[in-house]
Amino acid sequence: MKDLFSLEGRVALVTGGSRGIGRMIAAGLLHHGAKVYLSARKAAACEATAAELSAIGPCVALPIDVSSVEGARRLAAEFTAREPALHVLVNNAGAAWGEDFDAFSEAGWDKVVDLNMKAPFFLTQALHDALRRGAASRPGKVINIASIDGISVNPWETYSYAASKAGLIHLTKRMALRLAKDNIVVSGIAPGPFPSDMNRDARDHGDEVAQRVPIGRVGVLEDMAGAAVYLASRAGDYVVGDTIVVDGGVTLARGS
Repeated sequence: MKDLFSLEGRVALVTGGSRGIGRMIAAGLLHHGAKVYLSARKAAACEATAAELSAIGPCVALPIDVSSVEGARRLAAEFTAREPALHVLVNNAGAAWGEDFDAFSEAGWDKVVDLNMKAPFFLTQALHDALRRGAASRPGKVINIASIDGISVNPWETYSYAASKAGLIHLTKRMALRLAKDNIVVSGIAPGPFPSDMNRDARDHGDEVAQRVPIGRVGVLEDMAGAAVYLASRAGDYVVGDTIVVDGGVTLARGS
């Protein structure tokens, strides 16, 4: 039991890992013994974060945009050129777009859906062989980062974001059924308000946002890292296809 949450000897890849929730997850995996590869669209930010997190453990930057199938395949090729196997894939890269219903653009739809829902599928597909090799002795893991906005309705006009995250939650179930036979466990996390460049309200107005959170605060690194380490480690081996809500109770409050 003392090794239940250990990630010693495991290799992980976190997309969108240069900031926000991705960085929180990467830090948690590193603290528990994993070697972590970070991917992000902006090379300078990706490399700077990898350098900073290397103070915790081995962390390598692979700055590639995964919003296209070609980008996903290029990231898979860059990873497999460095590692023989992948044990944990965290599909975290994401985007948001808000616009009035009557003006909502195709660009705002395609950018968000391509990155939030299409990219996790095609990157997992491109890394399938590496994940199977990593799952030879114990289950491999794929963790899709969704959002509570894919579960309950927020008050903002973020149509493509909500649709893509709801789709990702269902896609997680469908992928889980297929990949289970390869000893690969697929699960998800639906974060609530965590401070990040995507959630600037939680970042810049945390005290105000906290008033709408039942437990009275926005999420912090330990909250997100804890959920990710649980799913990535032996502790989460029997969580198949489910998406864990990590939101301080916001979804419950919306429902009431």
